[in-house]
Amino acid sequence: MKGEGTFKKRFFVAVYAIIFILTVLVAFRFITIYFFGNPKAANPVIYDKYYVMISDNHQSGYWKSVYEGACEYGMEKNVFVEDLASSFSSELSKEELMRIAIASRVDGIIVSADDSEELTELINEANMQGIPVVTMYNDAPNSNRISYVGVDNYNIGKEYGRQAVNVARGIYAETQEDINVVVLVDQIPSSDQMMIYSSVQETFEADGLSSKLRLSMVKIDSTNAFSVEETIRDLFISDDIPAIIICLSELDTTCVYQAVIDYNKVGLISILGYYDSDSILQGISRNIINSTIKIDAVQMGQYCVDALVEYDNAGFTSQYFSVDFEVINSYNVATYMEETNEN
Repeated sequence: MKGEGTFKKRFFVAVYAIIFILTVLVAFRFITIYFFGNPKAANPVIYDKYYVMISDNHQSGYWKSVYEGACEYGMEKNVFVEDLASSFSSELSKEELMRIAIASRVDGIIVSADDSEELTELINEANMQGIPVVTMYNDAPNSNRISYVGVDNYNIGKEYGRQAVNVARGIYAETQEDINVVVLVDQIPSSDQMMIYSSVQETFEADGLSSKLRLSMVKIDSTNAFSVEETIRDLFISDDIPAIIICLSELDTTCVYQAVIDYNKVGLISILGYYDSDSILQGISRNIINSTIKIDAVQMGQYCVDALVEYDNAGFTSQYFSVDFEVINSYNVATYMEETNEN
């Protein structure tokens, strides 16, 4: 028993030591930026504020675009925005990064939230410490965040629903069979994902083809590509392969696109995707992906900074910022591919 107690004591000491070291590193970087400016800049300047961004997957194309929008716009407002996860060589959870940001006494936090109790408590803790928090993409509605920057998920769901119905009409005209439509969601679906799903369902119920459409959700672990690929593989080898798959993330879209090719399902499964990466645009141009929803990622980053700056200056800000979205399909994909090449 004594040995077990000693082991537990050493374990907790080690954990707290690691957190302390990480906090010191972030605090040191904060002091450097706050007083001496961005060390990567050719002509360092002194910034008024230091904000950090914490996203679901800082290495994905979508979140890189959000961060770039926030960082560049922040410099115009004389604030420095840092992607906190990029400061560490190992992958840390959002909760761990939140604790480090709070302990480092940053001036503001931008976080892709969820409905978890732990993250809500951390947002509330930051608020108590005088650190304003803006949630983006997914909200934490029961927290004390100062603002939420997101998209109109009801209208996105309606758009997905309209697209799915158009595709289903063509399928039903050929097969005269019921059509299985699947929406890929997280293991614990967020309120935003549930809103999209409900809106798709509502759109189906209002259409004359509703009796032939079978809508369901498939829960998927989107924390890494391997987990997504495994779930999609199981879906593709099942006895009830969906005719239409609606993806709510860049990773899901890319993995389904690749799986359709790998399992020789081109032309048999229609993909309604999310985001406008080079790979996804190529999939649309090759008529493998039917369409994708393009969220204005740069605008999302800018709105997050706007919310924090406005709160710092006035003591209040808008509770909700709505980000624009548009549909990319075979009719306009060439335009977006040209823009990507020019950039």
